[in-house]
Amino acid sequence: MSNPTSIDALARQSFEDYVAGAVYEFGAIAVDEDDVIGFGNQFDPQPFHTDPAAASQWHFGGLIASGWHTGALAMRLLVDHFLPVTASLGSPGVDELRWPRPVRPGDVLSLRVTILEARRSTSKPDRGFMRTHIEVLNQHREVVMSLKAMNLLRCAS
Repeated sequence: MSNPTSIDALARQSFEDYVAGAVYEFGAIAVDEDDVIGFGNQFDPQPFHTDPAAASQWHFGGLIASGWHTGALAMRLLVDHFLPVTASLGSPGVDELRWPRPVRPGDVLSLRVTILEARRSTSKPDRGFMRTHIEVLNQHREVVMSLKAMNLLRCAS
């Protein structure tokens, strides 16, 4: 499946362009130590997210990104490479959010998105529902976060 590669390409996407079974892979975004600490200090101030010396004493063996920071990085990749600029109508939520491996400073993350379902709304036929399985991968292609998301998309016709 071809991946949209620019904001211009994403601007032209609509619900009809997303087909169940399609798999998209894209990314990369680097995880920076200062950002890990900054995010941790602001939003998830546990020592293994904020203090490299203290983090070395925890079972993770060093500083790790908050799972919420990983989610924010994944969202950045989704907006930049997958979600259609003019057709995205938001998301009512996610299910089955998991963090099976820690994310560390220096990791480079990418995404694999599998479309599980794409169906037009029966009550609002100008939009469709797209359910996806999203996997965040590190540079070793290990899954570090996964979730199932539902998105609402505007239909072209």
